[in-house]
Amino acid sequence: MTRNAAKGLADSLGAEFHEFDVDRIVQAYCALAAAAVGRPLDWRTDDIALQNIQARARAPGVWMLANIRGALLVSTSNRSEAAVGYATMDGDTSGGLAPIAGIDKAYLRRWLIWLEHSGPEGIGSFPALHAVNVQAPTAELRPPAEHQTDEADLMPYDVLDAAERCAIRDKQTPLETWQRLQVDFPTHSARQLALWTERFFTLWSRNQWKRERYAPSFHLDDENLDPKTWCRFPILSGGFARELAELRAAAGL
Repeated sequence: MTRNAAKGLADSLGAEFHEFDVDRIVQAYCALAAAAVGRPLDWRTDDIALQNIQARARAPGVWMLANIRGALLVSTSNRSEAAVGYATMDGDTSGGLAPIAGIDKAYLRRWLIWLEHSGPEGIGSFPALHAVNVQAPTAELRPPAEHQTDEADLMPYDVLDAAERCAIRDKQTPLETWQRLQVDFPTHSARQLALWTERFFTLWSRNQWKRERYAPSFHLDDENLDPKTWCRFPILSGGFARELAELRAAAGL
């Protein structure tokens, strides 16, 4: 489905389309790692490693194509993914420019629907985007039977983006962020919102090192997470340990 969506969109844009099969490369890396650790790799014990090697194996081929053509390789990460480190370093973060790294995922999804049906004046719509918009966002790195989606791994993107604005733009504590989310998202239980709030702050603290290495982006909003231009945060921190303990006590977790 993803392959067909990409091909259809490339055709509608008049862009070149290339398909790189990296399965043999991934299997070769897995064999090297298995020999090094002295056991076969397994999804139950090596989930993150097996996901990441697929994303990383794609990068050298597109980098090589960009080098051959003297082209600029564009990175795909957006602000929501950057906030929680939902990206593979040296994989989907590869590139010399990250044009949408300052834009949140919930907005991007609404914008793509507008682009499908309306589009800019003088250019028009792109109906081929329908094949993209009907799919749930997913990294597609776990086995198909897992039915992996971004929001199952993280939380709904509108909740994630609201938590990011509270925590980073408005400098709210985990407890204050949770209280605000309860007002903004009454259809979710207080307990679930507390768990998502804890997940956000934990992932934010853990992944500052990734944000330090992202390709340069544009400042398109009243905020961004680029540590070089707007949002400084220490790579090593206390991880909001005391503040999250306060949240857990208040939420009865």
